[in-house]
Amino acid sequence: MLDRSRPLNHRPVRPGPVLYWMNRDQRAADNWAVFTAQQEAFRSGQPLLVVFCLQDAFLGARPEHFSFMLEGLSETARELQDFNIPFIVRRGDPSREVLAVAQTVQAGLVVADFSPLRLPRQWRRDLAAAADQMGLSVWETDAHNIIPCWLASDKLEYAARTIRPKIQRQLPAWLTDIPALVRHPFDLPAELLQTISGPGALKAIHDAMADLALQTAPDGRRQVLPPPGPAAAKRRLAQFIAESLKDFDRRNDPNLPVSSRLSPYLHFGQISAQRVALAAQTAAQSDPALASPVASFLEELIVRRELSDNFCFYNPDYDNWNGFPAWARQTLERHRADPRAYRYSDSQLENGQTHDPLWNTAQLELRDTGQMPGYLRMYWAKKLLEWCASPEQAQQIALALNDGLAIDGRDPNGYVGVAWSIGGVHDRPWGERPVFGTIRTMTFDGCRRKFSVDDYIRKGWYRANG
Repeated sequence: MLDRSRPLNHRPVRPGPVLYWMNRDQRAADNWAVFTAQQEAFRSGQPLLVVFCLQDAFLGARPEHFSFMLEGLSETARELQDFNIPFIVRRGDPSREVLAVAQTVQAGLVVADFSPLRLPRQWRRDLAAAADQMGLSVWETDAHNIIPCWLASDKLEYAARTIRPKIQRQLPAWLTDIPALVRHPFDLPAELLQTISGPGALKAIHDAMADLALQTAPDGRRQVLPPPGPAAAKRRLAQFIAESLKDFDRRNDPNLPVSSRLSPYLHFGQISAQRVALAAQTAAQSDPALASPVASFLEELIVRRELSDNFCFYNPDYDNWNGFPAWARQTLERHRADPRAYRYSDSQLENGQTHDPLWNTAQLELRDTGQMPGYLRMYWAKKLLEWCASPEQAQQIALALNDGLAIDGRDPNGYVGVAWSIGGVHDRPWGERPVFGTIRTMTFDGCRRKFSVDDYIRKGWYRANG
């Protein structure tokens, strides 16, 4: 079995319980991190426990997004209990809380989820440094990508075409079935478990959900979100495979129900991308007619997702102007003073009150459902570049709207999608235009040639107005 883990400090694993710090991958099944932790616990005959740290706020996410996460965690907590793996929920600074639990149980190893984003990386660095002082080993395991990010490529990739051969070369070795958890035979002493868990994970989650019930978003609205949790994710995957996968090559038409709609579950780690890829592969093996749509789907699920993690992992400026390639910064600089035909306030943008009915419909869908068709996300972001006073402002507004409204916001895919649309990341120069320079443009008329814009707007109007 290939190793999906790497050490974060230089301490050897010592005798003691194994602690898995769950963060990005919020599931029990198909989770390489919890599997790795269990194997290490088996190796030394030790108890295994899982810790999750709740944050009161995270990059502007809405209360509904936290509720989606918490309901999924409730399901995960019950699943882990069935495997005799205690699930501990703490509130506060993750690195301190995880270290406190590790000290209390005298852990021999901490296994942490991988994320390429700035804040989770800082948490892991802080934990690893503090653990190093007390002789405690800390690992990270990439259970989110199929190929661990640091192994898929050892550098910042220029585009999909540069990372694709590396992924295709390595993928057969990594895209294998995922071992199942088994009931853990080694128990943490009851009094020690009581000390670290207090009233229990489900009570902590219930209390957090009660707190959220008293909160409302700044706009007073409640988004209508899909059902949360690993079981709902599996049902959605099965439905997609059975009903929509065959038409996935037509995914750029937002009027067709061909999107996988798995993004919320992948973002919160309620389903494994590896399990999704295996299901798609199995479907193609049983029906040769699915070969093309499955290839298109796996390109997005594997190559594009892992390219986004690569960008955020190797580029510390993934969410600002300095992360754009040099050619894009130069062309945008040359056109910085170009006149903008339209300018809108933050409120007008958030509430879809521009002159462009297609943009408005997409924005209202994002505002009211937390989701937006993938093709229109690109159009949506590029129009912000056209309407805002500067590329920096366009990027800032796009990220604020995406992180605050999208259920899959605060994610590498979102940061890279905005950077591609506004700053040419993973793209190439195109014909020169006002404002955009040589950044690729997308137009209303261009969308008309792709799909029935009028149908989308009409359906969106009904969605927005009951």
